[in-house]
Amino acid sequence: MLTLLNLLSAVALLIWGTHIVRTGILRVYGGQLRQLLSQNMSRRPLAFLAGILVTAVVQSSNATAMLTTSFVGQGLMALTPALAIMLGADVGTALMSRVLTFDLSWLSPLLIFLGVIFFLSRKQTRAGQLGRVGIGLGLIVLALQLIVEAATPITHAQGVKVLFASLTGDILLDALLGAVFAMVSYSSLAAVLLTATLAESGVIGLPVAIGLVIGANIGSGLLAFLSTSMQNTAGRQVALGSLLYKLIGLVLIVPVLAPLAQWMDSLQYSNVQGLVIGFHVAYNSLRCLILLPSVGYMARICAGLLPERPQVGVPTGPRHLDLTALTTPSLALANAVRETLRMGDLVDALLGSMLNVLRGTQAAVTQEVRAQSDEIEALYSAIKLYLAQMPREDLSEQDSRRWAEIIELAINLNLASDLIERMLRKVQQQKTAQRRSFSEVGLEELAGLQTQLMANLRLGLSVFLSGDPESARQLLREKRRFRAQERRLAHAHVSRLQRKVVQSMETSSLHLELIADMKRLNSLFCGSAYVVLETSDTGALSDVPVEAGEAP
Repeated sequence: MLTLLNLLSAVALLIWGTHIVRTGILRVYGGQLRQLLSQNMSRRPLAFLAGILVTAVVQSSNATAMLTTSFVGQGLMALTPALAIMLGADVGTALMSRVLTFDLSWLSPLLIFLGVIFFLSRKQTRAGQLGRVGIGLGLIVLALQLIVEAATPITHAQGVKVLFASLTGDILLDALLGAVFAMVSYSSLAAVLLTATLAESGVIGLPVAIGLVIGANIGSGLLAFLSTSMQNTAGRQVALGSLLYKLIGLVLIVPVLAPLAQWMDSLQYSNVQGLVIGFHVAYNSLRCLILLPSVGYMARICAGLLPERPQVGVPTGPRHLDLTALTTPSLALANAVRETLRMGDLVDALLGSMLNVLRGTQAAVTQEVRAQSDEIEALYSAIKLYLAQMPREDLSEQDSRRWAEIIELAINLNLASDLIERMLRKVQQQKTAQRRSFSEVGLEELAGLQTQLMANLRLGLSVFLSGDPESARQLLREKRRFRAQERRLAHAHVSRLQRKVVQSMETSSLHLELIADMKRLNSLFCGSAYVVLETSDTGALSDVPVEAGEAP
């Protein structure tokens, strides 16, 4: 029992080490990996090589699958190149299984020792996160040694010999057991290495080992598909295609398995473990290269098996806040940015409704306006909770600054939504209860100011997205122009009161309140300019005059 516990703990240590390496690398180089996977992937060979490279870096095909399904689910990548990346990930994990079988016993203590020093002394820096990666690599090497040592006494147990003696090379039974190994250990790499160890000790024959290796691949595909059950349809289609490719590999190798096993036995190769690992590499490489030209057809098959469900009504709630991306700060922040821009688009739609209300082409508070306001509130709450779950202690200085920018803009947009809704209710009360309307000149002035406000909102969102200092300066110039226009219109309204224009006198309070509300909205929309100029260069704000009573 203790021996089995040692084996399970060694497998768990391998999984934990892989997790540490994956999260550490994604926190340091997550942006670069995101760019590599999401851009310039239209060519299949390039996407295939990207899958190999990323899997070799993060030490896990499951990690590559998580990134790829996340990008596809968010619309950053098409399904066809994503399937090519998944094929490359299968080759990458096979190559890593070969690398990790070398005698690296000296490397484990060195990596853990140096990793702990860097991680504890410089935790908030890139060097500290690379130290975290070193700790994970050291744990992986150590876990592989422990797996071999723990499996050795198990091979002498009579019950284990009887169990594996029942495996006579039935490919389907062996593949099923290999899939169970991969799912229990949460790693096809661990299952393959355990299979190679059992074959080396003579507990199982070579045909059985081959079946277990094939099954381990299927188990990893099934595991990835199950882990995407909470994602949208596009993300699940990627995992389904990867699983189908692994099942196709099983079908293709069944007719040649017996002669292949006999030929491998005839080689009289003394290193059976290396032979099993070599088969794993050759099998995955040939399978993926043969199936690579078919990714377009597979994409259509997956789209047919898992069709997108049409959305009914106005969708509420976030679309891009993928919880699996929280371990990758750059990716999680990009998700939050996209959701915040959705808030901005909804606020822009509210401003459009306000303009229609002023011109009399729309009722003040319609069902659509209420739905948009509720959607903004839902997105604001979701973005807050999503950002709160991010491990801020591991964020770089740049990511921490971006985190603050996102939450600040989300707060401003939510405040703007509430303010616009109150403005709409004021107008509705005037039209229905008091039955009063603006003068023709006053209406045109308010409509012009509203149009300028919408333009400033769009420019503010562009500044938030791009971080361009010149656009930020332009936004502040527009803010000053809006202030000057607001003062001029207020004075013009008072002039109409002096001329005793009846409509202006009846709507005076509301007219001035709306101008003041638009002034507050404009300040909320232009806040992103100050953030960009403060972070771009020290003296950026010195060229921007500050009005009396305004905090930069």
